[in-house]
Amino acid sequence: MFPERWAAEWRYDYVNFALGGGNLVILLFGLQLHSHLGWQISIALVGLTSFWAWLANLKRYRAIADTPTSRIASAPQGYIELVGRGRQPPGESLVSPVNGLPCLWYRYHVERRNNHRWEYVESGMSHDTFGMEDGSGHILIDPEGAEILAPRKQVTTSGEFRKTEWTLIEGDPIYVIGDHVTLGGPNAVLDKKADLSTLLAEWKTDRVSLLARFDTDRNGDISLDEWEHARQRASDEVDRAHLDIRLKAGIQLLRKPAHGRPFLIANREVTALIRHFWLWSWIHLGLTISALFGLMLLGRTV
Repeated sequence: MFPERWAAEWRYDYVNFALGGGNLVILLFGLQLHSHLGWQISIALVGLTSFWAWLANLKRYRAIADTPTSRIASAPQGYIELVGRGRQPPGESLVSPVNGLPCLWYRYHVERRNNHRWEYVESGMSHDTFGMEDGSGHILIDPEGAEILAPRKQVTTSGEFRKTEWTLIEGDPIYVIGDHVTLGGPNAVLDKKADLSTLLAEWKTDRVSLLARFDTDRNGDISLDEWEHARQRASDEVDRAHLDIRLKAGIQLLRKPAHGRPFLIANREVTALIRHFWLWSWIHLGLTISALFGLMLLGRTV
């Protein structure tokens, strides 16, 4: 398996630029081989990576273009798109580790100079939930697993170290597409059977209290009738707890959707994002087609 930091870097870097550089490296590798087979392998790899990038960009383009923008106050449950401004939840505070500035989210990358090369030292990112508002209401965003496009980038060099930091700050325009759920409130999804089993298991661990409450004949044991009475009391407690949850206002949360649908947070306008993924999808489609033509031409020269 890949080290965790590599997986994080891959997820949050600008994949299009990484793939573009990767294709160049592949072609240079083919040039160094000085063989017909080497060129075929290199061009085939370029075609495969470009085809994957075309699908990834097309998927994001279609998701953003086809999903209407909702208002927080009337947003349905499920996969939605929201546009608003970032807000720090009350009582919460997050500070970027490199510049020490208040922010909603950060990612950083530290390198050390070794002769004429910069070598990786460490990297990291925040996973704290932050808020967003659009004038109609507030919602919390859980950034875990999101693809985050944050243009605000600061690079500082101190001695032999270079530190790069990306941030989202309070008041930033925020675009997000993901899965909207309400935790608690009238629409809370509650499992009475599971909650009842958990409560009864807790009661069984404290036998002294259990006997004091339900051993009505004081014989030091719980009979079947006494246990049925205990189950009814537990059922009543679970019902009251569920009612309290449904009477309270629910917590609106946007999080990573299931089934591999795009989860995107960006400090950009919707139209700019649509253009961004539309352009890159066409670029990678062009590279894929060019790779196919290249393989056909190489096949004819055999």
